Amino acid sequence: MMRFILSLLFVLLLASPARAEADRVMVGAYINDIQAINLQTDSYRLDLYVWFRWKDPAIDPSKTYEFMNAFNPSEHVRTPAYDAPQKMPDGSLYMVVRQQGEFSAKFPLQQYPFDRQELVMAMEDTVHSTNELVYVPDDKAITPVTLNRHIRLSGFIVGAPRMEVEGYAYPTNFGDISQPEAAVYSRGVISVPIHRPPLATGIKVFMPVLLVLLCTGVVFFVHPAYIEGRLGVAITALLTLVALQLTSASSLPEVDYLLMTDKVYLLSYAFIIATMMQVARVSQLVHDRQYDEVHRSDRRAMGIFVATLLAGCVLVYGTTF
Repeated sequence: MMRFILSLLFVLLLASPARAEADRVMVGAYINDIQAINLQTDSYRLDLYVWFRWKDPAIDPSKTYEFMNAFNPSEHVRTPAYDAPQKMPDGSLYMVVRQQGEFSAKFPLQQYPFDRQELVMAMEDTVHSTNELVYVPDDKAITPVTLNRHIRLSGFIVGAPRMEVEGYAYPTNFGDISQPEAAVYSRGVISVPIHRPPLATGIKVFMPVLLVLLCTGVVFFVHPAYIEGRLGVAITALLTLVALQLTSASSLPEVDYLLMTDKVYLLSYAFIIATMMQVARVSQLVHDRQYDEVHRSDRRAMGIFVATLLAGCVLVYGTTF
């Protein structure tokens, strides 16, 4: 009897369907061009080719993929290279699609103008979960993601691109009662690092501020008797600095934190205002013609102000990076 039961269980085990394995879809990309970056809208326009290679003829990942961070999705242009998937020598199916459009990603600007950004393209299959389809970086290609070597992006240095695949679980089943648990979808993330050239950027952004501070420091070398002239130089420097900050911020988005440039401007404001207060403080000594005492006080004040400014800049740099 026991032998009969064991034989029956064995037959049932053989007759039961094997658990289906998720289809492995090889994915890769070629970034043809980076056409524009808009910091105010956290968007960038790209032109890239995406390819897929898979085995199961019942699916077509080239038709069911979607970029999850598309900016203005209705304006994206998707152009398949072939009318139908192509048969490869190993029996797999192959399709390449050209994708043109804008993408979005929130740019962190705390370190501006020495910030480093990532241009990200997050691709996901909108129909099949990881139980049915899993993206895999194409290891048979020269590289899974390649950048056009002729790309030139004004104001930025473009780094080497990379691709990562991760399982993305949504915290909802989107109201589908046939799925009591949230499904996990395979997501391929293509990213291109970019950064500004440090020397050229630093000169362009901070040289005008440095010149304004140098002009402010000239106040300490003007004869104390010319109080109006000394105050006039400091006030002009203050107004010029305000105009510089407004101009530099005009191309940046409104954020709820201080940028590195904001902190430098705050230190510069403090330096100019302290200089004006020093001129006002020694005005009585000037009235009494105690010029030697005014010179000594100005030298002490200038040393303290410059040292504080430099220490503040070092602190800003150290806390930002």
